[in-house]
Amino acid sequence: MPDGSRQTVTARPDLSSALLAAKVVPPAPRRAAVSRRALVERARDVGARIVGVTAPPGYGKSTMLAEWASIEDRVVAWAGVDRLDDDPAGLLTLLALACARVSPDVAAVAAEMRGTGPMMLGRSASLLASALARARTPFVLFVDDLHEADSLSCQDALEIVLRGVPEGSQVVVASRHTLGHLARRRVEGDLLEIGSADLQVDDEGARAIYRAAGVKADHGIETVVRRCEGWPTGVFLCALLVRAGEEASALAGDDRFVADYLYRECMVRLSPQTQRFLRRTAVLDQLSAETCDAVLDTADSAARLRELEDANLFLVPLDHRRGWFRYHALFREYLLSELDRTEHGVVATLHRRAAVWFATHRLEARAVEHLLAAGDVEDAALLVAELALPTYQEGQVAVVSRWLEELGERTVEALPQLTVVAAWKALLLGESLAAERWAAVLERFDATSLPADESTALESARCQIRAAMCVDGPEEALACARFAVEHEPAWSPWRDQALHLLGSVHLLSGDVDAAREAFVAASDQGATAGNPDSVILSEGELAVLAIDEGNWADADEHARAAVRTIDAHHMEGYSTTALGLAASSRVALHRGERTVAGRLLARAMRARVQCTHVLPFLAMRVRLQLGYAYTTLGDRTTAMHLAAEAAELLRRRPRVGLLAQEVTGFRTRLERLAASPGAPPLTPAEHRLLPYLQTHLTMAEIGSRLFVSRNTVSTQVGSIYRKLGVTTRGAAVERAADIGLLGG
Repeated sequence: MPDGSRQTVTARPDLSSALLAAKVVPPAPRRAAVSRRALVERARDVGARIVGVTAPPGYGKSTMLAEWASIEDRVVAWAGVDRLDDDPAGLLTLLALACARVSPDVAAVAAEMRGTGPMMLGRSASLLASALARARTPFVLFVDDLHEADSLSCQDALEIVLRGVPEGSQVVVASRHTLGHLARRRVEGDLLEIGSADLQVDDEGARAIYRAAGVKADHGIETVVRRCEGWPTGVFLCALLVRAGEEASALAGDDRFVADYLYRECMVRLSPQTQRFLRRTAVLDQLSAETCDAVLDTADSAARLRELEDANLFLVPLDHRRGWFRYHALFREYLLSELDRTEHGVVATLHRRAAVWFATHRLEARAVEHLLAAGDVEDAALLVAELALPTYQEGQVAVVSRWLEELGERTVEALPQLTVVAAWKALLLGESLAAERWAAVLERFDATSLPADESTALESARCQIRAAMCVDGPEEALACARFAVEHEPAWSPWRDQALHLLGSVHLLSGDVDAAREAFVAASDQGATAGNPDSVILSEGELAVLAIDEGNWADADEHARAAVRTIDAHHMEGYSTTALGLAASSRVALHRGERTVAGRLLARAMRARVQCTHVLPFLAMRVRLQLGYAYTTLGDRTTAMHLAAEAAELLRRRPRVGLLAQEVTGFRTRLERLAASPGAPPLTPAEHRLLPYLQTHLTMAEIGSRLFVSRNTVSTQVGSIYRKLGVTTRGAAVERAADIGLLGG
């Protein structure tokens, strides 16, 4: 495996701060803009909580939002979305940071906007919605370029957030197309829609555009407006051409005005050097003098950017210091098409230079995007292999999935490092079929054809996955874990994981002392390596060992360490947190803190969802510890269901040593106890479905999200209603929030 597989993904502080500031600070209104004051006042007066501004590029959506923000007397929050936000964790984080000034409650949950799968809906989105709902001061949240994050998972997350917007506040979203969940707001009468027809300019508006562009004469302007069909950008382009000496009548020929024609007419009046600068720097989503110099291999980009800004050539400043810019979206699309048409041979080189610059400045995620755009699949794959686990730990699982998808299965299958990433991603997310498939692919690599160090690293990676999946029993798993520990050096980012696996397998054969020694080493190594997973898992195991020995003081210490790490790294909902939370609940019950224990149990029950048979000893131990806790609470019904889940796991993975006896023994003891009142707990499948009840999705749409049939969804929803004692969707959401199954 490559070194640094778990390196921090965060960028250099000054750069990350600058790029983030560009996304959460409202831009200044543009100089050459037609005022939309009447539209803004109408939207404010109507009072609809959601305002959707939907139109093709060039109609002034962003300009309208910027003008509104500049005159708004309520608290203003701004979120400028880009393509890297097309992930629930990224989008929710951006929205929370944008709204941080709305209230202290929102600022407090900003770090919690991460997680895996439905957890993003069940906890993170719900937390943000609840925080917004408690805001005492009216606010307006502007979300620009929302079409950049229009994946279904992002749409679902945003819909839940919008539920929290209180009366008197508004969310204004600008997008190139209407999103499905916004359309549903129309039925409720809570959506005001502003479209391209509303944003078209008339003759007077066109005259204002001409004046702003420095054009005094307005002869023929009626023809321009008619030919451009009120398209503001088209009128502005015509103004630039008139300013350059063209006659308005010449612009009203038989050909329909389109962006490419108008832009080309404007471009030919620029020097060849400026044209080349514009085309080549268009490969950058965000521009600075330094990034442009790196991409162009020049040293004069600062001066060129100043010239372009002074000439009002579609350059949008992203910060008040004029350090970062972007091109107007439609203009950039034109520049990229021109670059591909006229200089296709340099496109890959430009992207490679950009990738080097971003990687050097620790903006590796952006570097991946440029490598993919350059067609450098192998280099992109190697970088993804390094970034995957830290990106996963940042809660951006969708980003990892998208990278793997864009690289393609053939690339993943050809590169051992990437196959390991795909296998561990599937294991940790409980994607059982995918985990077994990728584990099988990993076994097919011929290690003998590799250099000695790479061959050893590959075998160690295979051994760790074999040990984790425990298909061939404890003896084989122990041999694999020992091999991994022996061959992962002290500096290896995988050593802590190998040590934890060794401790886990020792428990299967009853060697408690050896297990404890391995867990202590794994926790220390994980803390040093910055890998919270190993710390959480190992401290949870040490807490369970202490409980088994009746040493509650040590159990308390280890349990607190596990929960402290979960909270510090905001890893709520990860499969690796379930054991530590379950052990902590048992410690809390021993102290008589039933309320605290209840909250910990709710968190652990959600996290257990992704603990499946492909990680058998973790999945079974989690169910056992949860079962013991519920037994202490006197809830035999829930304990029996957890015991049944453990028994099903044992059926799928029977060769787990002494753990098999513990599962069987626990279920036998429960069967001798008297029945207890109360509804059974939600199953893992029902936990996955529950967050979607917060949305307007139909049964069929929920099924498509979860890859199950509509009938299955209907059955599971009915079961959720019975277990929660409710009869409606809204009541189910409210009850689930009250008992900690949704939200905090």
